[in-house]
Amino acid sequence: MDFTLSQEHNMAVEMVRNFTHKEVIPTIREWDRKQEMAPHILPRMAELGILGINIPVRYGGQGFDYITLGLVCEELEYADTTLRVVMSVHMGLNSMAVLQWGTEDQKQRFLVPQAKGEKYACFGLTEPGAGSDVAGMTSTAIKKGDHYVLNGEKMWISLASKAHHALVVARTNLNAADPHDGLSAFLVELDSKGVTTGDIHGKMGVRAGSTGWLAFQDVKVPAENLLGEEGEGFKIAMSCLDNGRYTVGSGATGLIRASLDASVKYANDRKAFGREIGKFQLVQQKIAYMVQSYEMARLLYMKSGWMKNQGLRNTRETSLAKWFATDASFDAAAEAIQVHGAYGFSDEYDVERYLRNSKGAVIYEGTSEIHQLMQASYALGYRTDGDLRCELPAYDEEYWQADS
Repeated sequence: MDFTLSQEHNMAVEMVRNFTHKEVIPTIREWDRKQEMAPHILPRMAELGILGINIPVRYGGQGFDYITLGLVCEELEYADTTLRVVMSVHMGLNSMAVLQWGTEDQKQRFLVPQAKGEKYACFGLTEPGAGSDVAGMTSTAIKKGDHYVLNGEKMWISLASKAHHALVVARTNLNAADPHDGLSAFLVELDSKGVTTGDIHGKMGVRAGSTGWLAFQDVKVPAENLLGEEGEGFKIAMSCLDNGRYTVGSGATGLIRASLDASVKYANDRKAFGREIGKFQLVQQKIAYMVQSYEMARLLYMKSGWMKNQGLRNTRETSLAKWFATDASFDAAAEAIQVHGAYGFSDEYDVERYLRNSKGAVIYEGTSEIHQLMQASYALGYRTDGDLRCELPAYDEEYWQADS
């Protein structure tokens, strides 16, 4: 594995960094207080090509590799978690699934406009009564001739009220012996009759983002919008999570770096007892742990990105990257507040927002407890990937960059 960044990698990072420092960081505190998404964020990310950064050019994307996606997510979350969340749902949980599982017709109808940023996408898996227990979902999609009738509700859906398309998992076989086998995945146009959406307010963090719910009442979904085959919904959802968790882990790495940078600046500026607080060993210890966490988190997600580029199954590695980085980002943000003292308790300093934002990532896309169980199961031999082949297509520069 060679993690030397290419010129293309560095160009992508610089582009995103310029965008966030000029157009996001100066105003993000204001939008966080309003608990609203800045209206320019999605159109601007689309204009810059971020919403299709690692989708092949032939499908409207920029043609960069999977490592670039991780680098971009790190840079976006350095500015604010809400930007990375956009990439997690639009790209990781939706567009990359269409690239992997979609027919050519589905790619043209859904992936192309999403990669170009003409349409925004979200992911409908979690329900009011089913989070980690995917098999417990109650949404149904019953086949009726040339279409399915979709009923149910999805909760905690990022971009729910902003998205045009949703990848929705629902139960198509009510009598399956194994409830996991009764699930199927669909590409749903959210302007369809019977679809309603709404926003959730009063969240602890990610306040400058869009989080909401999707409700489906007798929604007719054309049979050609079935993603994969009937009964493959669980397998497709797990492959989506491999991609989404990669964006979460790489993004959380950016939050660690943001906490570190803020702490270093404050420790060099703030004086107590006649000298900079950075001269005190316990402050140095906190900063040293942030350095350690950042380097480890970055290496873990870079390994996952490299494996994705090779077309290798990376469920275990991506789970570890997500688990470590999100836990470490929560710890780093908490320590950053401690470094800032009373000022860290105020939203006048960004570290207060970092802590609130960091808490969500240890819950969504697999709680830290779920990832602990996964890692233990792999180590003990209770869990193997077996025949559950969920790899993305390996990155091929010639194919990804070709117009057709």
